[in-house]
Amino acid sequence: MGVVHNTKYMSRIKKRQSAPPHASAARARSAAPRAAPAAWTFFSNHAHVLFCLAADPGMLLRDVAAQVGITERAVQRIVVDLETAGGLTRLRAGRRNRYKVNPRVPLRHPVEAHRNIGDLLALVLGTSNVTPSRDVSSTRMPEE
Repeated sequence: MGVVHNTKYMSRIKKRQSAPPHASAARARSAAPRAAPAAWTFFSNHAHVLFCLAADPGMLLRDVAAQVGITERAVQRIVVDLETAGGLTRLRAGRRNRYKVNPRVPLRHPVEAHRNIGDLLALVLGTSNVTPSRDVSSTRMPEE
C-alpha cells in the first residue's frame, strides 16, 4: 500500500526548498512600512492622563485616550493606578464620572520626590487653582 501525502503540506515544503533561506526575511522586511524615528516626550502616559483630567475633570476617558494617543483601556488602567496612589479621586455625577486631583500627593520617583502633583500641574498647566508645595524658583540644582 502506498503512502498518502498531504498535497498542501508538500507544496509548502517544495516552496521552502526552492527559495533561498533569506528570501522570506527579505520579503518581510520590504513589505513592512518603514517606521519613523521613535518619538518621545518628557512625561509618561500617567502624567499626560493626569494633565488631561486636571484641565477638564469631566473629560470622557475615550477623549483622554484620543488626546494622549493611547487606548481607552490603557487610560482606564492608568486611572486605577492614579487612584490607588491617592493622586486622583473618581466622583460619580449621574451616569458620568468626574475626577478630582489631589495636589498634595508627592511624585513617586526619588529624583522628584521632593515635589508633589500640585507642583507639576502648576508648572505644566499654569493653573492658579493648584497650590504648589513651595516656590519652584527656590530650588537650585547642585553645582558640579
